[in-house]
Amino acid sequence: MTSPQLVTLAVLLSVVAALIWGKVRSDVVALAGAAVLLGTRTIRPVEVQGAFASPAIIALASLFVIAYAMELSGLLGLIIRGATRLCARLGALGLWIVIAVSGAASAFLNNTPIVVLAAPVVKDVAESLNLSPKRFLIPLSYVTILGGACTLIGTSTNLLVNDMARNAGQPVFSMFEITPVGLVVGLAGGLYLFLFGGRLLGHSPSRSGEVALPEKAESAAGDDPSVFPLDRPFRPFEAVASLVVFVGVVTVAALGVAPIAASAFSGAVLLVVLRVISAEDAYKGLRPEILLLIAGMVVVGLSLEVTGLAALATNALVGWVTALGPWMALALLYGATLFLTEILSNAAVAVLLTPVAVALAESLGVNPRPFLVGIMMAASAAFATPFGYQTNVLVYQMGRYSYLDFVRIGVPLNLLTWLVGVAIIPFFFPF
Repeated sequence: MTSPQLVTLAVLLSVVAALIWGKVRSDVVALAGAAVLLGTRTIRPVEVQGAFASPAIIALASLFVIAYAMELSGLLGLIIRGATRLCARLGALGLWIVIAVSGAASAFLNNTPIVVLAAPVVKDVAESLNLSPKRFLIPLSYVTILGGACTLIGTSTNLLVNDMARNAGQPVFSMFEITPVGLVVGLAGGLYLFLFGGRLLGHSPSRSGEVALPEKAESAAGDDPSVFPLDRPFRPFEAVASLVVFVGVVTVAALGVAPIAASAFSGAVLLVVLRVISAEDAYKGLRPEILLLIAGMVVVGLSLEVTGLAALATNALVGWVTALGPWMALALLYGATLFLTEILSNAAVAVLLTPVAVALAESLGVNPRPFLVGIMMAASAAFATPFGYQTNVLVYQMGRYSYLDFVRIGVPLNLLTWLVGVAIIPFFFPF
């Protein structure tokens, strides 16, 4: 191994260890790793600059502003209040409809504010119907996670994998290219939750007393629930304007008229110019802790590719993976991503494994696209612990679940989505 590869390996191991330890904010860990790589000249300043100005960062920041404008307008609160009235008429079925609608919305909007707004409604309505809220809160979180994997903009993970793949010379994904896979996986997961969620969670014991969340969980939550109050006054002009701009952004990107980064940036600026959202509120909606985490991890991921460490690791594995074939290689990569995303942030996992996926596919002489889609699906599939995804943390607190509740329902869901994902990805994305 060369000196740059040794430095990259040391930084990578240190970053992973610090993220697992969870005592330091994840964005600080990622930026510290990037600083070491830059200070040791393992990676050039122009590459660091490119990471902070990547299309994924621009698209995410812009989409955060647009989504926050929709929240400030009271539009999401109005929808949730309408769902409350629906639940009162339809009972438990109404709650599942709210969960399904939340999942569909998560394909286009960040799922954290959706869960923050919907979870109290689901809890209160369930209690008013003499139903256990435990039956519905974990499914709410899981369905929004599954929904986020259905489009390119549904989660930062997908945008990040797309950006890293572009850096590796791969063609970018279109807005709805991964939707067929995401829908099949999401429907399989949703059906499992509908059929078995109540049985697995309805009679589980509550936690005794308050359980202190580890710092990793608190940092994973990322968002302050007070930022998303349900009772914002409804402002019709702002609501319609932000919704029209959002639909326009998605349409322009889906038709290929402009990249998602360009259309989202233009939409966010338009909302500020029209005074639908003030510049001060736009800055509040940026959520810099997520953007900086992603930027720092992109630098770490680039170092794996630039120094050749990703190729070196792949070459060490390709000997026995080749004998297994591309389908088994996809299954192993999917499983590794599932495991790592339970202990690391999904952004970190996506950035670290995307270069490996591309190098592995090239070594096998097959199309990297199914491997990239596998990472997109698996990196968001944090179901087995309450701390793997921010929405899990939110319902963990509100539903007073035990840790084992997530294990009981999440491990089978992980296995199911793993099996379904590996089975159908090559159908839509042939090797």
